[in-house]
Amino acid sequence: MGSFKGHALPGTLFLIIGVWHMWSTIMRYVSNPKSFRVRMWNPVPGFDGKLKYFELYVIAVGSFIDMCIEFLYSTHLKIIVNGVLNPSHMNDFEHAGMLLMFFLLGLVAIFSETTSYLPLPEGALCLIAATAFCGEYLLFYFHSTTHSGVEGYYHFVLVLLILLCVLSCIAGALFPTSFPVDLMNGIGITLQGLWFYQTAFTLYGSMMPEGCHLKLNDVVCRSSELEIRGELLANFQLFALIFAVIVTILGFYWLAVTQHPDSRNLLSVADDSDI
Repeated sequence: MGSFKGHALPGTLFLIIGVWHMWSTIMRYVSNPKSFRVRMWNPVPGFDGKLKYFELYVIAVGSFIDMCIEFLYSTHLKIIVNGVLNPSHMNDFEHAGMLLMFFLLGLVAIFSETTSYLPLPEGALCLIAATAFCGEYLLFYFHSTTHSGVEGYYHFVLVLLILLCVLSCIAGALFPTSFPVDLMNGIGITLQGLWFYQTAFTLYGSMMPEGCHLKLNDVVCRSSELEIRGELLANFQLFALIFAVIVTILGFYWLAVTQHPDSRNLLSVADDSDI
């Protein structure tokens, strides 16, 4: 089923990347809306060298560490049993395979940006990111169909947020100058990270719905009414997180405009040209 740490660690990675992506997208657009381009990743402004590619190193190193935890630590190095993959840890192997795709995404992007051996266009990096999210989507989609009740519902909501990331990455390759598409990608990643945390606190922490409890590897409720109440509570939590992200975006936009006081005219010209 998982654990609190197993959800909090990827949630932290997605949350860091998502918030950074939203802030960078807004800053790039406000500073010069006419030259805005969709980016799969955002460099740290004002720095050269490795720090410039901090986001890519977070993706590559973070997913690699999480992958090692799933593949090595969670399995207690009992990977092969009787000549086959340990059937008791197939869930860990699934998660490790998903994390491998994000590790490859970060690695490919680093090679593309720092060397001349793999000079990929931004659209190609967006499609590679979409592929990684597709792998994650398939993993949690089957989790949502095999897990029932409150646990299955939380996984189902996560699947929808992952699908948003898939579609926004594909749209980024198709519409390379669209500010809403790039911003939506950051929103999807941020919400995914927040929902990982929400799932951790609900299923393994102090926010378990009333009348439900964790029994072995399942969330069990005393009645179907309490189970439905737990699912409705998940909807409310999702709406609250969406509201928080929207408020954050508005705050970021206000800060970006205050740092670029001359951008008001540029933004109004850009809006007029879009009409």
